[in-house]
Amino acid sequence: MNTTKRKADEASGLLPLPSPAPHDWRALSDLITVVGILVTVKQGLLLFTQLYAGPASTLTAMVAATWLLRRRSQGWSDLGLNWPEKWSTTLGLSVLTFAVIIMISGVMGEVADLIAEDVGTSGRFAHVEGNLGAYLLMLVLVWTHGSFFEELLFRAFIITKISVLLGGNKKADVIAVLIASVFFGYRHVYYQGLNGGLVTGSIGLGLGMLYIWFGRRNIMPLIFAHGAINSLGMTMRYLGVTGD
Repeated sequence: MNTTKRKADEASGLLPLPSPAPHDWRALSDLITVVGILVTVKQGLLLFTQLYAGPASTLTAMVAATWLLRRRSQGWSDLGLNWPEKWSTTLGLSVLTFAVIIMISGVMGEVADLIAEDVGTSGRFAHVEGNLGAYLLMLVLVWTHGSFFEELLFRAFIITKISVLLGGNKKADVIAVLIASVFFGYRHVYYQGLNGGLVTGSIGLGLGMLYIWFGRRNIMPLIFAHGAINSLGMTMRYLGVTGD
């Protein structure tokens, strides 16, 4: 078949046009690297500190993830970290996200109580009560590790990489959100117990669904809502409203 006839056939639909491979296996190596760092660094540091093991693991994973994205000629903006075009829309979506977190926490809290004992945070933040310096330090961690890093890693990076690995279609998105939420819940079991892991994993599921809905254009609402809910919890601990 000569070139002219082939082009004519392709244009008429008689021959399939070339299509990209449905699976990008480079995503697997990226996932293994970042998840491996998240697990290894945290588990290693838990031998010495429960308070800073999580933040240290997300910080090192963020460095690795940023490098991996650059290797793929990408950046965090490709995964949704963009300056809001309309702050009113972003703030509105942040309020919606905050409400979703509250709703899931309430509903799943009741369900989790039927399965396992609620141990709160096992005294991990007990030192914050009445301690202004500790409270301010925890707020710094809340808005770096607890909101910014976690949303970029557990929603933007992990969900996107799993979805790409599985083909990048809607089914792949759903599976990616489910896997990421299980991992997110697991990350909190060491100090929240099974009860807290179930609740946190469910929150991760909700946040993942919201990320698929609007986060790929702008993940800022998830970051703002996550930071706000954690700040509220830390403020209550500082004021002695909660003792867990």
